[in-house]
Amino acid sequence: MTISTSPISSLALPPDCRDAAALLNRGCFCSSMNNESLRQALAGGGGLLADLLTTRPHLFSDTRVYVAQAHLQIMADLIGVIERVVAMTAWSERVLAYAPAIAHHHSAAAGVFLGYDFHLSVGGPRLIEINTNAGGGLLNAKLLRAQNACCTPLAVLPGKAPEERFVDMFREEWRLARGDALLERIAIVDAAPATQFLAPEFELFRQLFEANGILAMIADPGELSFDGQRLRCRGQTVDLVYNRLTDFPLDDAPNAALRAAYLANAVVLTSHPRAHALYADKRNLAALTDEPWLQAVGVSAADRQLLKAGVPLTQEVLPEQAESFWSSRKRWFFKPAAGYGSKATYRGDKLTKRVFAEISRGGYVAQALVAPSKRRLLVDGLEQDFKLDLRNYVYCGAVQLVSARLYQGQTTNFRTRGGGFAAVFSVGCQDESKLCK
Repeated sequence: MTISTSPISSLALPPDCRDAAALLNRGCFCSSMNNESLRQALAGGGGLLADLLTTRPHLFSDTRVYVAQAHLQIMADLIGVIERVVAMTAWSERVLAYAPAIAHHHSAAAGVFLGYDFHLSVGGPRLIEINTNAGGGLLNAKLLRAQNACCTPLAVLPGKAPEERFVDMFREEWRLARGDALLERIAIVDAAPATQFLAPEFELFRQLFEANGILAMIADPGELSFDGQRLRCRGQTVDLVYNRLTDFPLDDAPNAALRAAYLANAVVLTSHPRAHALYADKRNLAALTDEPWLQAVGVSAADRQLLKAGVPLTQEVLPEQAESFWSSRKRWFFKPAAGYGSKATYRGDKLTKRVFAEISRGGYVAQALVAPSKRRLLVDGLEQDFKLDLRNYVYCGAVQLVSARLYQGQTTNFRTRGGGFAAVFSVGCQDESKLCK
């Protein structure tokens, strides 16, 4: 599979840098990823990483995605607004009322790797969802380093490298919970971790932690044990668990030891059930678009305006509203309230009556449909349009890294030839004359 390189110096860039980014995404066919550089960066990590590009051929796209600096700023501003709202007592009272009981357990840790996912609509960025323990951050850091200089480099975020930010984040989680105590060992935990699609990233994190003086292991939750005082894995005490599980309330039987240790404050768990309840339950999106409630609880007019512009209208699907939602289904995207990724999500215009009957029983939200923007590529010599979404990796309100996912079909899938994670490069108005010459 080849994605060809084609300059667009003959294209006239518009005066608005937001339009310039869209034009570059349609007309710049740069093959910007240096496969050999990425392969070398991964080769030192053993077989799983060395074979990554072969075993997961659609994990990385060969191209980059252009985003206007103005749109990056709008996303960062909206994230800041949401963080302020989430910090309000009225917010926790509302969202914890429908959360599982374990979410009421307070954790000093903030929760690593919030993923704020956006589509770029004609009117600007629109927040599609928020996820906890969002995957791909370290993989995208490697991808960003493996870009060819086919265009003028445009850094998305100045300052520290993403890897440094990530290590600092885990150390800060530990400091919040344990103060000046020494962080000795981290366990990266997921169900059957070797079988997970992003298993190579677990190994990257293990190596990153150890390179920074923190012992680390990758484990299935069934390997954990709790004696009432310490959480152990393979006989070793675990100080902090980097949680990659999608059993957010830790209800499944294999997670019993981790759940007990968390509730006893015997381990620092990040991300944790409370973070998921505060941020990632899809019903929270309905709260963010509930204008009368936001005003009543004291959210400022300016913040309400940003929420209205940046968060598509979202409503909980209740049985008594089934007929109304069915008749207007083409306007909606349906998501399970406690879901993650794109599992069990449906575009309204693709719904069958049988599936909608299940949705209308409850447990779903309907979000106003926002079509994703497009990135045009040359794949094996043929022009193809790919949908794209943007993920902001966020910690304590600060954006650490922005990445894109390119795909065809209804949702992101990492199965599209030419698609996958793509590096994001910002376009500022001062940069327009220097791109893709």
